[in-house]
Amino acid sequence: MAVVSHNSARLLTSFFGVSGSGRVLVPINFRLSGAEVAYIVEHSGASMLLVDPELEESLSHVSAAHRYVIGAESDALLYDFDNAPRGWSAPDEDATATINYTSGTTARPKGVQLTHRNIWINASTFGWQTGVSDRDVLLHTLPMFHCNGWGMPYAVTGMGGEHIVLRKVDGAEILRRVAEHGVTLLCGAPAVVSAVLDAAAEWDGPIPGNGTTRIVVAGAAPPTRTIERVETELGWEFIQIYGLTETSPLLTMNRSRAEYDELSPSERAARLGRAGAPALGVDMRASADGEIQARANMVMAGYWSQPEATAEAMEDGWFRTGDGGVIDDEGYVAILDRKKDVIISGGENVSSISVEDALHSHPAVAEVAVIGIPHEKWGETVHALVVLSSGAEATEAELIAHCKTLLAGFECPTGIEFRDELARTATGKLQKFKLREPYWAGRERQVN
Repeated sequence: MAVVSHNSARLLTSFFGVSGSGRVLVPINFRLSGAEVAYIVEHSGASMLLVDPELEESLSHVSAAHRYVIGAESDALLYDFDNAPRGWSAPDEDATATINYTSGTTARPKGVQLTHRNIWINASTFGWQTGVSDRDVLLHTLPMFHCNGWGMPYAVTGMGGEHIVLRKVDGAEILRRVAEHGVTLLCGAPAVVSAVLDAAAEWDGPIPGNGTTRIVVAGAAPPTRTIERVETELGWEFIQIYGLTETSPLLTMNRSRAEYDELSPSERAARLGRAGAPALGVDMRASADGEIQARANMVMAGYWSQPEATAEAMEDGWFRTGDGGVIDDEGYVAILDRKKDVIISGGENVSSISVEDALHSHPAVAEVAVIGIPHEKWGETVHALVVLSSGAEATEAELIAHCKTLLAGFECPTGIEFRDELARTATGKLQKFKLREPYWAGRERQVN
């Protein structure tokens, strides 16, 4: 069953009702274009599609054998059975529970098969290492389609905690919910942190959650100054994790330790800026060429109907993350570069190749390279370097508008530069590391 929806109580319960009955859930990014959603529904083989009412118009052409708009009317249809649905007669921990589609090095997203075992171990580990208990109140500031809400829906439910569902991120609304519901835990990309900090600057009175709220951040490492502000201006505990959809997602966690207590706020923030140490049960290594690799029970079963891609992602039992980095003497991982052709903007994966394909479809474009460049709010933003065909003309606005007809909004370039040529190897391969260098000069790492 495929679901494309903003955060909602119905989406939350689908994680338990669908997978818990032995069926497979396909949570889809609501920011994707209609064509991308249609591809995922078809590729996954979903026989049922549930659509958020806000998305019904834009996804009206996306179909499945059974298609419903989420709401009271569909509730009546879904729960009005001629016969009671069959239960899961033979539960299997290695059965596929969810298929989560992620952008990567190909123009088409890949379906990550997560098993019941993957999900259970990730949720148990994540919950244990973040101290989840029945006293916790989780505010869903992270879109639940993102690797099943990183596993927090399972962890909090399993421990008897409370869920507060937020459909859309708004800094002031987050603070209001923290105050009203006593929120103790939330997750999100650095853009969520920025939104809360901006709202806190305008907040009248003490900041809600001071000393009681912890925020788990992933998707990109925020600037050290941002981490410091979370702890000094909000009074919230900052926890950083690193992982991928393919790893359910938890690989590393960086949480304040006793030895940090005597450090200055800036020194603490610098320590917390690392990706962290491997989570319980996770082995990590850096390959000879600097790629971070992982081996754990949380690593996916494979890519749905893509055995070649699965084989390419695995190396003797180790999952190749596609991220370049180092592991220090304390075992802490630091991500320095991204070997996969992926940009992470506002916590969303953007395939450079899909953006390049969109630009190449414009008749004026001869060559194009799409890269991620630093952005204060989003971590990275999509930037295109374009060589026009001989005698052709096109403006930045024209090419961006062209992309908007083919891609989701977050995938479109926010800037386009016109070049006479692009850096290539002797064999003609684009040297994206050279193209990125000027934008990342003076920084320790080539990702945000």
